[in-house]
Amino acid sequence: MEFGVDRLAGCQRLLAELRTKKVGVLCHAASVDRRLVHVLDVLAELAVRPSLLFAPEHGFGAAAQDMATIGDEFEPTTGARIVSLYGSELAELVPGERDLAEVELLLVDLQDVGSRYYTFVWTALLAVRAAAKVGVHVVLLDRPNPLGRVTEGRRQDRGFTSFVGWERVPVRHGLTLAELVCLFAAEDGLSLGPAGAVSVLAVSGWDGASHDAGDRPWVLPSPNMPTIDTARVYPGGCLLEGTNLSEGRGHTRPFEVFGAPFVDGKKLAKAFESLGFEGQILRPLSFIPTFHKHAGKVCGGVEVHPLDARFRPVAVYTALIALAERLAPLEFRFRTERYEFVDGIPAFDLLTGSSWARDAILGGEDVGTLAEYVSAVDPEWEADARVARERAARAAW
Repeated sequence: MEFGVDRLAGCQRLLAELRTKKVGVLCHAASVDRRLVHVLDVLAELAVRPSLLFAPEHGFGAAAQDMATIGDEFEPTTGARIVSLYGSELAELVPGERDLAEVELLLVDLQDVGSRYYTFVWTALLAVRAAAKVGVHVVLLDRPNPLGRVTEGRRQDRGFTSFVGWERVPVRHGLTLAELVCLFAAEDGLSLGPAGAVSVLAVSGWDGASHDAGDRPWVLPSPNMPTIDTARVYPGGCLLEGTNLSEGRGHTRPFEVFGAPFVDGKKLAKAFESLGFEGQILRPLSFIPTFHKHAGKVCGGVEVHPLDARFRPVAVYTALIALAERLAPLEFRFRTERYEFVDGIPAFDLLTGSSWARDAILGGEDVGTLAEYVSAVDPEWEADARVARERAARAAW
């Protein structure tokens, strides 16, 4: 299997453009080829010298924590300027015209994790839209979706889109970053292909299966995405960000481990067992987060161990959050602070895509019923996903 970055050396048409134009690169620490060589070093091997770099959330080195404002910096080896696309305001999520004026072609190589909450795909889409306005061509170096082609979870209701879901897609969308970007770029009226506004150097040899650790090691794209199992649980685990339950930040297994000082892990696991979900094991445990929620306090909770394809993270974590509220109604609460640049809409609503799930949990809705509702797939998404794949294929070099 070859990712887009692996194929650069063999794409002579693209290389000819890269060697004769002013190149910008949007990338991060996980932008590596099968040898684990970073895309900037791959480009150097091919005699391509980018003049400007862009970095998404978590920064160029993928070292910053969630929602941490990132400033501009300089790449130490080449001295190239790195423009942050994750500042303190919404406007700073988009490349500026003055920065784009310094480049003629923009390469994008970002490792997505297949969940609509993960912001890299939206950074890529916003960059494509900004670049198209000033006539800068964008090439997407594509990577497989580590969760494969499986979909789960509803699209957001109107009015509930945000940077954790800039467009309306299921939680697990089953597309690659380039496919998702091409879907909406074409809807914007942008032309696809090497002669258009955006093109794709596609993945070769991927059969749509989930990440195979035997092909190459997992490289963490953000501080709290350390393993492939983290990516597997993340479509459900990220929902914890909308609550006062620790999602395991400050622990070595974030999102897989979660809890709070008021959670009894054994009771939570026992209550969950009665629901009959398959594809995972819950192990009660205690942990002490070193930072973030409940830092320095002993938390009871569980570790979620995904086993096989039957595991449905959105359903599982929705049920666990509802059960945590049932078991500790006086201590549990939903987050109301500003979240991903949005005030006035609870984070849990932005993540689930409506206010329904939060209202249902607080209203005592049957846990199994609400989990199935939140995780249900939009019946029209299969057709949209097929269109996305066709558009990405049409954009390929």
